[in-house]
Amino acid sequence: MFENHMLSPNELKKGMKILFNNEPHEVLEAKIMFKGRGHTVVQSRVKNLATGSVTPQSFHPSDIFEEIELKKFEAKFLYAQLGKNRYFFCEKNNPAKRFDLGKEQIGETSIFLTPNKIVEAIVFEDKIINIALPVKSQLKVMETPPGVRGDRSQSGTKQATLEGGAKVNVPLFVQEGDIIEINTETGEYTRRMDKE
Repeated sequence: MFENHMLSPNELKKGMKILFNNEPHEVLEAKIMFKGRGHTVVQSRVKNLATGSVTPQSFHPSDIFEEIELKKFEAKFLYAQLGKNRYFFCEKNNPAKRFDLGKEQIGETSIFLTPNKIVEAIVFEDKIINIALPVKSQLKVMETPPGVRGDRSQSGTKQATLEGGAKVNVPLFVQEGDIIEINTETGEYTRRMDKE
C-alpha cells in the first residue's frame, strides 16, 4: 500500500506526483534558486493532471505537498463528439468498459488522437481524470504544399495538416500520405517513418 507522505519544495523532482491546490499535479521541472540572505525558492513547472494545463510556480521553504499515487491502465481512443467536446475511450482489451472525457480535460493533445490510438488512462481516487498520450506518436500527413527547392524564405520547412487536425512544421521533403512521428509534448516533428 502506498503511504502518502509530505514533501518540502526542496524534495520536488521531475516526475513526482503531488497534491497542489487540492488537485493532482505532476512536477515537470524544479530548480532551487538562491535569493540572497539565505532565502531560497524552488522555481518549477507543474502540470495539472485533471485539466492538462501547465503553469510555472515558485514554491517557498514553508510550502508542503502531499505526494500522491496515481493508477494507470491502457485505454483505446474510440471517437470524438466534437459538437459536445467529448472524447470516448474504452479499456484496451474490454470494449464494453467505456468512459469519456471533456476537451477541457484533455486539452491541446486532443489533436493527436486518432481512432484506435492506445493511450494511458490516469486514475486518481478511483476516478479517471485524464489520459496521457505516448510522447512519440505516428500520424499521417493529410495535407501539405509541395516542397519548392531553392525557396530559402521558408528555412527548409513547411506546414502540414495531420489526421486529427494537428498542424505542424515539417521538412520540405515530407509529402501528403507520409507517416511522420510527432513529439506530443512539444507538438514538433521528429522524423518521417519508412514506407512499407
